[in-house]
Amino acid sequence: MGDKAHTHPGAAGRAVAADQPASIRNVVLVGHSGAGKTTLVEALALTAGALNRAGRVEDGGCVSDYDDIEHRQQRSVQLSVVPVTWDGIKINLLDTPGYADFVGELRAGLRAADAALFVVSAADGVDGSTRMVWEECAAVGMPRAIVVTHLEAARADFEEMTRVCAEAFGAEDPDAVLPLYLPLHGPEGPDGHAPVTGLVGLLTQKLFDYSTGERKESEPGEDQLPRMDEARNRLIEGIISESEDETLMDRYLGGERVDVETLIKDLERAVARAAFFPVLPAAPAAEGARQGLGTVEVLELITRGFPTPLEREAPTVTTLDGTPRELKPCDPDGPLVAEVVKTASDPYVGRVSLVRVFSGTLRPDETVHVSGHGLADRGHEDHDVDERVGALSMPFGKQQRPVPQAVAGDLVSVAKLNRAETGDTLSAKDEPLLMAPWEMPDPLLPLAIQAHSKADEDKLSQGLARLVAEDPTMRLEQNQDTHQVVLWCLGEAHADVALERLRTRYGVQVDVVPHRVSLRETFATKAAGRGRHVKQSGGHGQYAICEIEVEPLPGGSGIEFVDKVVGGAVPRQFIPSVEKGVRAQAAKGVAAGYPLVDVRVTLLDGKAHSVDSSDAAFQTAAALALREAAADAKIHLLEPVAEVSVLVGDDYVGAVMSDLSGRRGRVLGTEQVAGGRTLVRAEVPEIEISRYAVDLRSLSHGTARFDRRYARHEPMPPQVAERVRQQERAAS
Repeated sequence: MGDKAHTHPGAAGRAVAADQPASIRNVVLVGHSGAGKTTLVEALALTAGALNRAGRVEDGGCVSDYDDIEHRQQRSVQLSVVPVTWDGIKINLLDTPGYADFVGELRAGLRAADAALFVVSAADGVDGSTRMVWEECAAVGMPRAIVVTHLEAARADFEEMTRVCAEAFGAEDPDAVLPLYLPLHGPEGPDGHAPVTGLVGLLTQKLFDYSTGERKESEPGEDQLPRMDEARNRLIEGIISESEDETLMDRYLGGERVDVETLIKDLERAVARAAFFPVLPAAPAAEGARQGLGTVEVLELITRGFPTPLEREAPTVTTLDGTPRELKPCDPDGPLVAEVVKTASDPYVGRVSLVRVFSGTLRPDETVHVSGHGLADRGHEDHDVDERVGALSMPFGKQQRPVPQAVAGDLVSVAKLNRAETGDTLSAKDEPLLMAPWEMPDPLLPLAIQAHSKADEDKLSQGLARLVAEDPTMRLEQNQDTHQVVLWCLGEAHADVALERLRTRYGVQVDVVPHRVSLRETFATKAAGRGRHVKQSGGHGQYAICEIEVEPLPGGSGIEFVDKVVGGAVPRQFIPSVEKGVRAQAAKGVAAGYPLVDVRVTLLDGKAHSVDSSDAAFQTAAALALREAAADAKIHLLEPVAEVSVLVGDDYVGAVMSDLSGRRGRVLGTEQVAGGRTLVRAEVPEIEISRYAVDLRSLSHGTARFDRRYARHEPMPPQVAERVRQQERAAS
């Protein structure tokens, strides 16, 4: 921020420590996949001295060696933490995946951080999902800055990208999104592209040359001043407009010169309170170089402009019975309140929990209370247990470096919390507390699976339990209607990672099978049936005859049983037997094997034998009567219909509505939403939206989101019903 010259303040290969919240910064890196977040993290770690020039920590391992799956898929799939030190400040860099399927990891990073670096590629621009995350950060007042990467790309234009960022992120005030530095270009190469070799500090009017791999400061030449002046004047006006000194703007416009130190202090305050969002260029170090372009400037911004954990409001906390509990912001001596923001499994130490401490101090080998809201609909049980904390360590890639404690404001890895899951609260065992939950995206892509072999079947249950314990964005369903095990995921990549982890981490091989929806049957017309169950084979025989009438009822009525027998044709003690037989057969179905619903079954007449009639006989006769009635009636196949709400940018509303109509959907209405978006409400058969999470993302270029909830079952069109029946016959 102050354009200070730095050489090598980091501590290579040593564990970083923070004794007080004021010496900690928690920063999450946000951006689309391929924007260069992980590369930037490595460049910052190299500049801070946490890595050597080969990009490796002193005691082995690379900062990006997080997960074998990431190497195979060539993209980040999980949140990772890289701690570095700069000017005596510990910086926890939280690197998040940019792919939409792993938004749960992004949300965890946002929960654990106090500020955000939005990483934008000069070659690709700003996508819709990045805009949406910016809006989320704005809603909670999180300080933000923008780092423009890929400046080496042939079509890269930093000034143009700054304008794009101001347009995308500065909806309320474009002058709040301005560059602090401009890139310096070297001589043009054979391809006509001039590489970026340094930066111009607009406030101090200093040049910083990175061409040798070491940051060197110099004065600008006369030919560079005109380019600097326009950008500098606009930056100064942007900073002054956010100054707490309301007279400063008038004095500046009146010709008074504002000194650089005043501007820097106002800038730091504006950034910390999320009123100003600086833009900085950055690039990784060239081979053999020690400092990447712009990395010193980014580290300066983080340490001087981003807030400490002390400046974050205390989280909303209650006792376990719901009584509010007031906390001081980030008090190391206060009651212990920490949250599990990520859960992972290590083949050597077992479960490892990444924890953000919000209050108090967490120490190894102490007993804490683990409490959680539970996500029963996602296969997560509620928690209210005491557990002993294992070793505390600081993650660095695959490395875990032991630390003696973690104070309020810090992040730490905790070993052997076997019951704690992501989102759970850790507190003192004699003063259990519970943090308000954070929003989790709803998984809407079903993945039906079955064990590949008998050996896999024995391990499947435990493997799935551990999988969903690590990932709260995944929902496990044991569907009682279809008898399928279904993993609900956020997208195809999310599903692929889940299957890979089951196979490699938990040793469970599964097969993916077609997902089935819960169909039903009902009578479309009134029908009658007679069930006769008469058998004689020595001793007591079986004798039961009953006559029924079946008529359709409105949707949602279930099965209604009516007794209209007169004259004791069916003895009173066997009436419940008839009803039991009817309901048992209805559960099995009468045509295609799906449960029968929404009918009234009336028992009209029957016959009994004084010796051979029994409960079992009348149950069997009732089932036969219901099947006979179905044989003479028209049977409708009922399909579940979902209420779907799609939030989409105005540019894609027409395409979304057309697509929903093509899925046999009925659009119920639309309404305008702030930010140039529209909410489309529709009813769509569930069989048509199994892959809607994937298709909508493609249709809207990742800018739309939707939710769904069951509405009702209704008759399926005959041609669709016949197709379903053919598929069922082929599968069997």
